[in-house]
Amino acid sequence: MNKQIIHTDKAPDPVGPYSQAVSCHSSKMVFLSGQIGLNPITGKLEDKSFDIQVKQAFKNMMSVIEAAGASVENVIKTTLYLTDLSKFEIVNNIMADLFPKPFPARTTIEVSGLPKGAQFEIEVVLSL
Repeated sequence: MNKQIIHTDKAPDPVGPYSQAVSCHSSKMVFLSGQIGLNPITGKLEDKSFDIQVKQAFKNMMSVIEAAGASVENVIKTTLYLTDLSKFEIVNNIMADLFPKPFPARTTIEVSGLPKGAQFEIEVVLSL
């Protein structure tokens, strides 16, 4: 994969583990649907705890990435949905442990609700 990080000092530096923009020259793009903190066996949310839901959503995301024949290094864009933006730093810390530099581009959005009462959802775009 040919992933190029785009950065300019004329825009603010990222406030977490993501890049301002990512360019890729790829013949195959994969768009993952959003993943929430559902246990894949029970189909229920892992816990009411925000950080446990986030970790499970990332595990689910990784399973789909691997099923696509890719790895976390192939992620070029993430979109995060939180029902409480004050928990933004928790997600940043978990994401910083999972994603290697250079980080993918990212958008974070606070929403009023998510499926099954989840507190967090992530969707990603891969370049293979």
